[in-house]
Amino acid sequence: MPSVHGADERIDWAAAEARWGVPFPADYRDFMARYGGGSINGEATVLLPLPQEGLQWPPGDIAEETANVRDTWRVEGGRDALDADPEHLLAWGVTAGPDILCWLTTDPDPDRWPVVVCGRHTSPTFAVHPYGMAEFLHRLLADEYDDPPVSLVFWHGTPVRFVHWREEQRRYLAGLDRLTGDPDPYAQH
Repeated sequence: MPSVHGADERIDWAAAEARWGVPFPADYRDFMARYGGGSINGEATVLLPLPQEGLQWPPGDIAEETANVRDTWRVEGGRDALDADPEHLLAWGVTAGPDILCWLTTDPDPDRWPVVVCGRHTSPTFAVHPYGMAEFLHRLLADEYDDPPVSLVFWHGTPVRFVHWREEQRRYLAGLDRLTGDPDPYAQH
């Protein structure tokens, strides 16, 4: 995935770890340094570990979606839906599906955390994938699944594009399509 529209977030990892009580996986830290938070093909968002001010609106961060996935765990039956403590679910992304992409943080080594998909239109609602965030995204975008693990297929047949949240907001404010940067007749001016 080209990082042309990515940007180093320069995350204060000590503050992020203090906020969440866990260290973060190396692949996520590397992603934040190369791409930052933002959109993949306009259909998935990689979340920031800490809130930030936006140009037009606050960009997505881990807090809201972590609360959402923990609530979903409770509503869907708790341990019957996923045999894990909800406090071990930590969101790192969302899809337009709208699925929540999480880590299961039970291992003390964050580089061994599997990805959990909380699918809004998938069965089962919670599915554990035995690899980290970067490998999950790679497999997803390379179409390596027999059955897509998310509710909405957003990578098939189109070039994969990543757009940093600041660039998305800059484009929006300029009346451009947030993904392509082309003029958008429906954009707010």
